[in-house]
Amino acid sequence: MSKIRSIKAARIKTKILKETKFLIGKGSFKDLYVAELCKRVKISKVTLFKYFPQKEDILLYYFRIWCLKLAVSLKNDPREGLKGIYYLTDELSEEYEAHPGLILSLMGYIATMEKIPKPSTVKIEERKLLFPKEDNLDNIEIKSIEQFIEGFVLEAIFYREITKRGDTNDLMNVVLSQIYGTILTAHQHRISPLKLYFRRNIDAIVTGMK
Repeated sequence: MSKIRSIKAARIKTKILKETKFLIGKGSFKDLYVAELCKRVKISKVTLFKYFPQKEDILLYYFRIWCLKLAVSLKNDPREGLKGIYYLTDELSEEYEAHPGLILSLMGYIATMEKIPKPSTVKIEERKLLFPKEDNLDNIEIKSIEQFIEGFVLEAIFYREITKRGDTNDLMNVVLSQIYGTILTAHQHRISPLKLYFRRNIDAIVTGMK
């Protein structure tokens, strides 16, 4: 793909994401209509499905970009161990408050899959459009939420913030399960603010790991 075509593709994909977030707001992803989205982006349905073969693929791209945002933030202001876990949940809380329908729909979509979906590709042209003031964007690794948590857990063990012995993957899954469970419970029982609820729940499992 030529440079010009790559830039054009990046503009379309990032515009689709921007307009998706605008159209949904705090609503549900199922209420997003492809025709309306295409009208706002000024593209055809054929073009939309060229980049996102299924409507739900927009959800995967949305969260991939969120993970990139988190990676950029941690590059500029590193946090490790338990501080990293708390930072991740704080950021996720803010994202949920802004777009609860996207987060919940993403969780529901992933729950229907037999295995974790392949990460969406985010090319350098897309990164530059989304983070124009950042340098060395091509060197930033976009980790999955599982990879972020695994890294933070390993650091917490190294710094003796977690002393319970066990398989690192098992400890990572405990934290991940708490994150998904906290979001779902908060939604079902209208618990707010989510950030404080997250803090209490993470505190509880960390206590059990000491």
